[in-house]
Order: sequence, then structure tokens, then C-alpha cells
Amino acid sequence: MPAKFKDLALDALDHQAQADWWCTVLGYVRRSPSGEKPPDWPVAIVDPAGEGPLLWLNPVPERKSVKNRMHLDVWGNPDELVAAGARMVAERGGDREWHVMADPEGNEFCVFER
Repeated sequence: MPAKFKDLALDALDHQAQADWWCTVLGYVRRSPSGEKPPDWPVAIVDPAGEGPLLWLNPVPERKSVKNRMHLDVWGNPDELVAAGARMVAERGGDREWHVMADPEGNEFCVFER
């Protein structure tokens, strides 16, 4: 086995705001409280129940400009995600059993309804 899964990393123009947004929609918390690290350092968020992977929100100087090559799949309610600030990209239908949505910075993720 040449590799073992560790974490997921998402690039963000405003990584602090994106960390807060993903914490809100996933029920995650910051691994380190605000103020422990300089504000320009990556932010790690974790599932307090220990079930989901650790996510890093990494600061980058540019906005997203092309389709993600990797994305998150989540269980969720699309209407609640839209109310939280997500945008619907493509609704479920045809052969696709999931919705394609985008976070406030445009990063796509797939939403599966239970």
C-alpha cells in the first residue's frame, strides 16, 4: 500500500469565512479555536462526533475559475443548503441521483438526499 487517506483540503479565497460556512452546514467545529494561529494560516475543521474526515481550508490568492477535479459528497437537504448560502448548479434528475451544488465561493459538491 503506497498511500493511506489522511485529510481533505479545499482552497478558498476567504478561507476563514469558508471554514465557518462548512462548519455550519456540516456541524463541524474548528480544530483549533480562532486566535491560536495567525489568520492567514490554513484552518482545520473536524466532525465533533469523529465520524467525518478532517477538512483543511487553505488560503489562496485567486478565485475559483474552473470545475473542481475533486469534490465533496454530502447527505443533506438542498433547500436548507440554499438557505445557508449554497447555490444549486444542477438538480437531481435523469440518470443523476444527486444534486450538484456550489458553496459560497463556487466550489461544487454533490448532495444526496436520504
